[in-house]
Amino acid sequence: MPETPTADERLQVLEAITDTSLGKLGQDKVMATLLARVREVLGVDTATVLRLDPTAQQLQAMAASGIEEEVYQDVRIPVGAGFAGRVAEQRRPVIIDHVDATTVVNALLWERGLRTLLGVPMLVEDDLVGVLHVGAVTEREFSETDVELLRLVAARLALEVQIEVAASDRAAAAALQRSLVPARLPAVSGMKFAARYVPGTEPGVGGDWYDLFPLPDGRLGIVMGDVAGHGLNAAVIMGRLRSALRAYALESDDPAEVLSKLDRKVQHFEPGALATVVYGSVSASRESIVISLAGHLPPVLAVPGRPSVFVDTPVDPPIGVTGPGRRRVEIELPPGGVLAFYTDGLVERRDQLIDVGLQRLAGVVTADSPSVVCARVMATLVGNTPAQDDIALLVARCEPN
Repeated sequence: MPETPTADERLQVLEAITDTSLGKLGQDKVMATLLARVREVLGVDTATVLRLDPTAQQLQAMAASGIEEEVYQDVRIPVGAGFAGRVAEQRRPVIIDHVDATTVVNALLWERGLRTLLGVPMLVEDDLVGVLHVGAVTEREFSETDVELLRLVAARLALEVQIEVAASDRAAAAALQRSLVPARLPAVSGMKFAARYVPGTEPGVGGDWYDLFPLPDGRLGIVMGDVAGHGLNAAVIMGRLRSALRAYALESDDPAEVLSKLDRKVQHFEPGALATVVYGSVSASRESIVISLAGHLPPVLAVPGRPSVFVDTPVDPPIGVTGPGRRRVEIELPPGGVLAFYTDGLVERRDQLIDVGLQRLAGVVTADSPSVVCARVMATLVGNTPAQDDIALLVARCEPN
């Protein structure tokens, strides 16, 4: 039976987990190094890291030593189920000395002949990141020293996992968002466009998007939306909403009906998701636009020879919120008229009321070329200050005949 690690062996593990040179290695190398050292010092046969998927409430094997099949076979354990699930649910060390289908969900563990398991939660402050567990094919007792040693390693690995997950999510969200925002605005007869999109500096990539698409009957769809939340999940929901709205726009020429269908879709398939959306349908003649608002800020309308105004249209509940029937309004688009669509990141600031930002916006939207209006709006409302939240701006102009 393996003995409790000596002071020298514990020191070697501590040196391994605090070794700054590990930072120069990739995550896989860091985990492999630490897991191999843990197996050696504790005298165990397997060591596994399972990462928490908070959305699915599952643990997913992401690194293993001595039982690599857990990773190769994409082992997933529900939180609360079996051995690892108990560790995650209770957030405390768990030791079992009877490994079979009654105590462990993952059949690989008892098929390998493991007799004893020790698992500890991987925590970053109060956040559960995953579970680290070790196993032995012989009967043995894990001491308090063993438990504390494994908890130290788990804390080190938890930071690695958190950094990797955050970086992967940011990269995936940014790539998804870039792919869904038009790389080039379409050429549409009778209209000109310009747009800006600036990712916020905190707390990460969000779910803002804009869209322009011609419809088969000559109409033009214009969309601006903002999914609540940030990170990969918000970007994924944004992508789904964008695709669904486009599909519904092909089925109906009524923006209110399009948003109603989008709302039903979200409430059924994305319960808990929330988004504000403005959808406008420009007539084939380019003489008018029908607009419906789902919790979104109203567009700004600038007409030659008149002060700019916010479009006077009723604001219905956001997508994902049950409410009365959705409404629409039709407004005239005179030649030279400009419409500016935007998300709240453009006008909201922590140190001022949103009305201040809205007034500043209305003051700089004029019946000029879209590129000029975009440049003026960004210079006035953003200037040299990094955007805290995502900013999306889309300016459309009805060209004079």
